[in-house]
Amino acid sequence: MSFVEIKQQDQEYIMHTYGRYPVALDHGKNATCYDVEGKEYIDMTSGIGVNALGFCDKAWIEAVTAQLQKLQHTSNLYYTAPCGEAAKLVCEKSGMKKMFFANSGAEANEGVFKAAKKYSFLKYGKGRSTIVALENSFHGRTLATLSATGQDAYHNYFFPFVDGLVFAKANDLEDTLSKLTDDVCAVIMEMVQGEGGVLPLNQQYVTAVYNACKEKDILFIVDEVQTGIGRTGSFFSYQQFGIHPDLVSCAKGLGGGLPIGGVLFGEKTEECLSAGDHGSTFGGNPVVCAGSVEILNRLNDDFLAEVQKKGEFIKNQILTMPHVTDVVGMGMMLGVSLDIDAKDVIQKCLDNGLMVLSAKTKVRLLPPLTITRKELEKGLTILADVLKSM
Repeated sequence: MSFVEIKQQDQEYIMHTYGRYPVALDHGKNATCYDVEGKEYIDMTSGIGVNALGFCDKAWIEAVTAQLQKLQHTSNLYYTAPCGEAAKLVCEKSGMKKMFFANSGAEANEGVFKAAKKYSFLKYGKGRSTIVALENSFHGRTLATLSATGQDAYHNYFFPFVDGLVFAKANDLEDTLSKLTDDVCAVIMEMVQGEGGVLPLNQQYVTAVYNACKEKDILFIVDEVQTGIGRTGSFFSYQQFGIHPDLVSCAKGLGGGLPIGGVLFGEKTEECLSAGDHGSTFGGNPVVCAGSVEILNRLNDDFLAEVQKKGEFIKNQILTMPHVTDVVGMGMMLGVSLDIDAKDVIQKCLDNGLMVLSAKTKVRLLPPLTITRKELEKGLTILADVLKSM
C-alpha cells in the first residue's frame, strides 16, 4: 500500500486519539528504519522507550519465533517456563521478591495501587488508603492512573476521577513530608519524570522521602515504566539512588516490542495479594516472556556500562549544538532544552530522516539501547544540521 492509501484507511477506521506524523514506517534494523516510500530514518524514539534492542534484533526474533512454534497462549491457569524464567531474571536483577505480569505500564500501576491499598487494609484496616503522587507526574491513561497523574491537562472530561490521591511538589521536601498524613498508605514517584519533561529527582529529596516512608510504614512505590530495563544505565533507575522500594511498576523495554507490564513486590508486600485479588488474561504470555528473557539475559554490567557511555556521548555532543540551553536526564533518557520551539525542531528532524520525541517544551531522546556509534553519529549530525538551519 502507498502512504496515501495507508493514511486514508487509518482516517476512515482508526479512532483519532493520536496526532500522527505524516510517515508510514515499513521495516527496520536496530536504530535504522524505512518508510513505505523507502526513505531512511535514524530512530531515537525506540517506540517511546519500548524497542530496547532496536528493530528486529535477530536473537529476540529467534526467541519469540521458537516459542510461537510451541504455544502462543495458555492463560494463567497453567504454568509455562518463559513466564517463570522472566520473573526470576527481573527479581534477581532488581532485588525484589515476586512479580505479577500485566500488559502495559498503566496496568502495572493499577496493580501497585491495589497492592498498596490491600497491604495497608490488612495491617491497619479501613481509612488508610490515600496515595501521594507528585505534581508533573505521569502514570497512565486508565481512570486510576490518570487520577494519579499530576498534570491538570489530563484531569478533564472523565469525571468523576478516583478519590484518595494527593499531590506533592517534586523535589520539595517540606511540601512532600507535609502530605504524609495518617491516612496515607503509599507514595509513588518516577525517578525521572518522563512525560513531565525529562526531569530527574534529586538524591537528597528521594532519600529523605524514602526514610520518612520507612519510619511511618508508608509503602514507597517507584514507577519504572519508562526509566526501567536499562534505560537510565542501571537495570532500574532507583538502583542509582541507593533505595529499595516496596513496590515497582515496569513495562515498555521489558518486552522489546511486544506488550508487557509488571508489578514487583518487595519483602513487605510479597504476600499481600492472594488468589482472586488481581488477574490478567494475557499477562505472562509465553511468547512475550520468551522475548523478555532474551532482553533480560543481555542486560549485564557491560551492556549497562555501554548505555551510560552512549548517554554521556549524546549529551556532550548535543551541548555543543546551536540553540541548546541544557540537556538533562539519566543514561539514554534525555531531554534537550532549546531557545526555539521544540515542535518545529522535531518536524524538521523528521523531514531530514531523524525520529525524536517531545516532552513538554523539550526534545526527548530515547534511542534503542543497542544503537551503534555509526547510527548515533548519523542521527546527531542530522540534529546539528537542523539546529544550525534555524
